Amino acid sequence: MDIETTKLELIHLLLQTQKESILMKLKSVFEEEQVDWWSEMSKNEQEEIKTGLAQADKGEYKANETVMKCFDKWH
Repeated sequence: MDIETTKLELIHLLLQTQKESILMKLKSVFEEEQVDWWSEMSKNEQEEIKTGLAQADKGEYKANETVMKCFDKWH
């Protein structure tokens, strides 16, 4: 069985249930699986992102259209 079929079956079961306990357990599973991506990054990656955000706050960036024009020759 592929993952899309499994998802559809779970959606069906979810919509059919009237048991709040099942819904709460499922919600708990998803909450436990969530990963804080920021803490998973290295300190160097975090600093690079902070630097980029600070530059953007100061207006030190190029518009997406400008950057994409640089890559037109490869498309």
